[in-house]
Amino acid sequence: MRTSMRLYNGCTGLSTVSTMDTIEDVAEFMKQNELLLVTAESCTAGLIAAHLADIPGAGALLDCAFVVYSPEAKQHCLDVSPETIERFNLTSEEVAREMALGAIVRSRANMAIANTGVADSTDDEIPPGTQCFAWAFQQEGTSGNPAGPIVFTETRRFPGDRNEVREASAEYALQRIPFHFARIARS
Repeated sequence: MRTSMRLYNGCTGLSTVSTMDTIEDVAEFMKQNELLLVTAESCTAGLIAAHLADIPGAGALLDCAFVVYSPEAKQHCLDVSPETIERFNLTSEEVAREMALGAIVRSRANMAIANTGVADSTDDEIPPGTQCFAWAFQQEGTSGNPAGPIVFTETRRFPGDRNEVREASAEYALQRIPFHFARIARS
């Protein structure tokens, strides 16, 4: 039996029930759908990529990871607009979206996950545990040329101390891949 994170009414909790949303299951889903990931991580600081790298054969699933903790790193490495940061705050879906788009164009990956947030009470305006995510999927255009990515964003709040929030965020980011990938097929 594998341990996985499950959502209960918007809060996370550990479950020892074997589910379809374990990291191993997500890795198998990625293999079946030929998904190659790049991450753009702030609050999780590389944990999303590290969780995937724990799976045998991860080299076929993970291209690279950007850990961009500071606003300057987000701007320099991923071309996040200073205006977006100023207008929406570092912990925002808008910043996560620009991080994902910046990562996917700087990689050979066809999917990006971005995370930015606060794990503890470092920001008076944002509750501890608030995490913003973006998932970008590169789409094929005509004649095999890329048509540009489709991006989905979410904000979630996770309970716990700093490291529990970061762990839950990394697992959540990976576990949402099948959900958002299915949204593309429905559209």
